[in-house]
Amino acid sequence: MKKLERSLSLSYVIAISIGGMLGSGIFVLPGLASNITGPSVWLAYLLGAVCVLPAALSKSELATAMPSSGGTYVYIERAFGPLFGTISGIGLWLSLLLKSSFALIGLSAYLSVLIKIEDGFAKLVAIGFLSFILLLNIFGVKKVGKVQLVVVSISLACLGGLFFIGFPSVNPDFLVPFMSDGNTGLISAIAFVYISYSGVIKVAAIAGEIKNPNKNLPLAMILSLLSITAIYVFTAFILVGNIAPDSLGVDIKPIHTIAQLLGGEYFGYAAAIVGVLTLMSGANSGVLASSRFPFAMARDLLMPPVFSKIHSKYLTPVFAILITGFLMAVVILFLDVIKIAKLASAFMVMMFISVNFCVIILRETSAQWYKPTYRSPLYPFLQVFGIISGFVLLLLLGWMPLLSILVIFAIGSVVYLFVGKNATRTGVLTNYGHVPALFLFYKKDPGVIAIQQEESSSSLDGKLASDAGTIVPLLGNENSAEMLVEMASAINTRSSVQAVNITEVPNQTFLEALNTDTPKILSIERRLKKLSESQDLDIDFESVVTHEVSNTVAELSGQINCDWLVMGWDGIAHSGILVRNPVGWLLTNVHSNFALFKDNGIKNIGEILVALRPGRKDKNFLAVAERVCSFYGASLTLLHIITPAFSKAATKKMEQKSSALLSSLKVPSSLKIVESEDPIKSVSNISSEYDLLILGAPEKDNWISVLFGTKRDKFTESSACSVLRLTMKD
Repeated sequence: MKKLERSLSLSYVIAISIGGMLGSGIFVLPGLASNITGPSVWLAYLLGAVCVLPAALSKSELATAMPSSGGTYVYIERAFGPLFGTISGIGLWLSLLLKSSFALIGLSAYLSVLIKIEDGFAKLVAIGFLSFILLLNIFGVKKVGKVQLVVVSISLACLGGLFFIGFPSVNPDFLVPFMSDGNTGLISAIAFVYISYSGVIKVAAIAGEIKNPNKNLPLAMILSLLSITAIYVFTAFILVGNIAPDSLGVDIKPIHTIAQLLGGEYFGYAAAIVGVLTLMSGANSGVLASSRFPFAMARDLLMPPVFSKIHSKYLTPVFAILITGFLMAVVILFLDVIKIAKLASAFMVMMFISVNFCVIILRETSAQWYKPTYRSPLYPFLQVFGIISGFVLLLLLGWMPLLSILVIFAIGSVVYLFVGKNATRTGVLTNYGHVPALFLFYKKDPGVIAIQQEESSSSLDGKLASDAGTIVPLLGNENSAEMLVEMASAINTRSSVQAVNITEVPNQTFLEALNTDTPKILSIERRLKKLSESQDLDIDFESVVTHEVSNTVAELSGQINCDWLVMGWDGIAHSGILVRNPVGWLLTNVHSNFALFKDNGIKNIGEILVALRPGRKDKNFLAVAERVCSFYGASLTLLHIITPAFSKAATKKMEQKSSALLSSLKVPSSLKIVESEDPIKSVSNISSEYDLLILGAPEKDNWISVLFGTKRDKFTESSACSVLRLTMKD
């Protein structure tokens, strides 16, 4: 299969991004937006950027984890699954082509300043420029980048000149009333100009063609967003301060109007030329980005395969580009400018909301393959703000855009039903979502489950030790694979321990392509073999590649002789309403006892502390602790934390019961009862005297952790020694 060429450097990416936002966002929209909110339109642009910022930072993170063409569609499809991916891909495709169509309509208005164009021919002129843009896109991405760089430089110089000339001549009378329709008008204007910032999405959509995307993509997004915000705010202020409100509110070529007002007729002609070039540049980058959505969807079997075909010479998705151009022509001919702008903004707001959700889902589920080199700051507060503000803006765009979103959902569902039904991938939310998440989006198809089980079974090729009583999945985040396997050997009640290195890859990656052991895997195998020989342990090692690590681990736990599943851990086990990470999922889906080991770097274990939470089956836990003590030749201390309200009689009864349990053990043991109102702090302080703390899992989460999905085991987190947390099935 041919691949897209990575030919775009940082400067070209910034140019494409700014070019995508610089066109209609400032050359056409300000006048129409001022009709909604008055002189406060510059504030609408500023607040619009604030609302877009969470999505921009989220997209930067997502793009460095998945730097492929398709951008936002790819992120949503990987997080939510192919059904919602199909809907979002179509929505994004339409959003960007709508904005590009809007730019071409504005282009014809600016061109009418230079040459006389009859009213009936304005749309035909826009179609003519569209044809030229399609040819430019087909002949190569690098040519597009070069055109963008030149045009953006000219546009910025023109707007900068207008600001310095126009600022001294601002008329204070034009600036009142500041908000012509109050707060509602301002927020509506924010929603209306939201599409102006869609260039942030565009560069993510061409991530597969960017050089060094891990560095250049987030840098280009952030720099272009900050730069364009300053340009929008300053230019909008100059417009409302120099052009009478009544005239500005109906002007779709405001840059020409103010240039002519400030510098005369020839200056106005120059601005019209810049407007034509800039709007063509914006439409150009729009075609480039929007055509990549059906291309990426076709590669994922969610659109007809013809969309994924790449030209043998120019290496561009010709069919996707041509269909995008056809739809743009239909929009130009049959929709008016206001409707186009509102529809484009509505689709974009919805997709930005989804992008923020994607980061939350992928972070909370801790998908093994999700390894962004850039992480959005202020998580999750920034994403939550982006989601809430997006829904508010969506509601204020009116009923028609909301209705169009419902239509896109219907179209996307139909396309998925007839074209995408053969896609066997499932989104991260489907794999790790609770019932509410599955109910809100879709339930897992039984056919897909069967395929997944077949895949997983094929990866477990029968080489696993059949008599292994303890299985150790190695996911690559362990401090020491040897220490984890050694701890599993201490717990084990059968003859051998099975260690399995599991590599999780995105659904679009073929498992067969990664069936060769990496140097890292070979190193783990060598070290575990040395551990086996030095301590006379029966340890078997295998490596597997999977699309879903949790399903593979759950299958491992179902091996007929498996008593224990032992995994490395960082102290987090999410279990929120919609998502949970693999540990949270496994806690309720594994078929064996489950041990989580938090390795704090202690190698020589001689003193073990057992702290049991109320309601635990002390005898079962002490039996495990006894095996660990026997393995290491360690002593055991049973700890009970009681509150000051605990009666002396109850304390005495607890002491007698615990002493009786300890007396049956065959290892050195002692009992410690501590009175404290802060059990977490007490366990933390006491743990400094020990090498290993053995705990039971909490009985249940409180409502806050269930709601927000950020449950942490505070005992484990605050412990000064290593921690072994046990979940017993019996």
